[in-house]
Amino acid sequence: MTGRLLMVQGTASHVGKSILVTALCRIFKQDGYAVAPFKAQNMSLNSFVTPDGGEIGRAQAVQAEAAGIAPSVEMNPILLKPEAHSRSQVVVLGKVRASVAAGEYYMMKAELFPVVTEALEKLRSRYDIVVIEGAGGAAEVNFARTEIVNMGFARHFQAPVLLVGDIERGGVFASLLGTLWLLEPDDARLVKALIINKFRGDIKLLEPGVKFLEEKSGIPVAGVIPYFDHIHIAQEDSVALEQSRPRQKGLMDVAVIRVPHISNFDDFDPLAQESDVRVRFVKSVADLNSPDLIILPGSKTTAADLNWLRESGLADRIIELFQQGAFVIGICGGYQMLGEYIDDPEQVESKVKRQRGLGLLPVTTTFLPEKETHQVEGIVITDEGLLSRAGDMHFTGYEIHMGKTELSGGKPAFCIRTRSGKHCDSSDGCIEGTAMGTYIHGLFHNQGLRRAILNHIAQGKGFTLSFSDSKDQGGEYDKLAELVRNSLDMSLIRRIAGLSKGE
Repeated sequence: MTGRLLMVQGTASHVGKSILVTALCRIFKQDGYAVAPFKAQNMSLNSFVTPDGGEIGRAQAVQAEAAGIAPSVEMNPILLKPEAHSRSQVVVLGKVRASVAAGEYYMMKAELFPVVTEALEKLRSRYDIVVIEGAGGAAEVNFARTEIVNMGFARHFQAPVLLVGDIERGGVFASLLGTLWLLEPDDARLVKALIINKFRGDIKLLEPGVKFLEEKSGIPVAGVIPYFDHIHIAQEDSVALEQSRPRQKGLMDVAVIRVPHISNFDDFDPLAQESDVRVRFVKSVADLNSPDLIILPGSKTTAADLNWLRESGLADRIIELFQQGAFVIGICGGYQMLGEYIDDPEQVESKVKRQRGLGLLPVTTTFLPEKETHQVEGIVITDEGLLSRAGDMHFTGYEIHMGKTELSGGKPAFCIRTRSGKHCDSSDGCIEGTAMGTYIHGLFHNQGLRRAILNHIAQGKGFTLSFSDSKDQGGEYDKLAELVRNSLDMSLIRRIAGLSKGE
C-alpha cells in the first residue's frame, strides 16, 4: 500500500496551513479514508508527547486527533525548539539530537533529509492519504537550496500542492501570484490549486479577484475560507497570542505571564473557554494589575526567562501579589521558577550553576541533561489549597522537562500512576498556601479538576462561577470540517490528490 499525498503550503507563516490540514484530515476521515498528517520540520515551542514517549509538534498531535488516530513521531520527524542565544534544540524522531545554532542546523539538513523521507514512506504504507503541511512561506528563496519542508520536499515526492494565502493581512493577490513567480517552473507546476483564507465580508465582492487570480496564474482557485473565531482548535504558533483578544469581561481574571520562551501555551485554552473566566497573556507589570490567578507557564529556557522576570519587574510584583494572598500556579518551567533555587551543575541551560527562584514554593530544581517525555495518568493526593475541592480526582496529561524537583516543605500535589503506559507510583508537584506547581501539561484539559481549582479561587474571592457547556473536541473538528467542506471544491481537491471515493 502506498498512500496518496496532498501538500498544503502557504505564502507566509500563520496563513492557516495547520488549521487547513486539520480540517482536511477530518474531512478525509469522514469520507472513509485512513488519513494521517505530516510535517517534515516544525519550529515550535508547543509540543506534545506520543503514547510511546516521543516529542512532536502540538499541531501534528491535533491533526492526528482530527484524523481519529494516535500521534506518532513519524508525523513530525524533526522538531526545532528555539532556545536562548539564537540556538534551537533539535528533536529527531521524538528524541533530542542536539542543541545548535542556526548555521550548524543547516549543515545537518543533508543527513536529516533521509530521516524525513523514510518517516513519510512509513506513513504512506499505513494510510490511504497523508496530508503534508509546509512551513513558513513556499518561496523562501534564501533557503531554496537547503530546505526540506516545502518545495524541495514536494519536488522529491512529486506531491501536489495547495497554496494558501491570508486575505486578512491584505495583499493576498500579490502574495499568491508573487509566490508562484518566485518558484522554479518545475516547482510551480506542482501547485494545483489556490486557496484564499480568513475572508470577511460579502463573497460576491471577491469574485472579480478570484477570476483575476485564475486568469493570471492558470491555476484554479479551490475556494475561499471565511474568517472564524467560534471553533476552538489548539494553536501552534505563538503569533496567535499576538492576535488573540481576551474576553472583555469575566468574573475571574487570570493572567498568564508571557515569558519570552513560553511553551505549550495551549495548556490554558480550556480556562479561556469558560464563560466567566477572562484569560490574559501579559508581558509587563503595567499589564499585570491584580488578577485573581497568576500562572507561570512552561518555558523552553527556564533560567533565561527567570532573569527576564526579574529585569521586567514582574518577579517582584508577582511576589508582592502572592504575599497579599493572590493565587499562583506554575506549570513545568513555571513550577521550577516558583521554587527557592534552580541548580545547573552540568550547565544544561547556562553557565550559572545556582540561581535563586521566586521562593513561593519550598522546592529546589536540578537541571538534568536527559529530557523526560511521557504521557501520564494520575490522581490528586491532597485536599489543601487550590486542590481543596479536588481530592482523589483522576487526570491525564503529559510531561516534557529536563529537571528534577525536590520538596523541602509543602505537600506533593499529585501521584502519577502510569507514565508512558507503565505503572508507577511517583509524586508530582508541590502545594503550599495559595501557590501550586506541577510538571504536568494538559492539567486544565481535565474538566473536573479545572473547575474544582476555579471554584476554590472563586470562593476565596467571594463570588460564584457559572461554567460553559462542555465542548467535545471531536465536535469542534466536525464544525471545522463542515466550514471548510462548504468553502472548498472538494471534488477538485480529491482529484488533485488522486482519490476517487466520495465523488
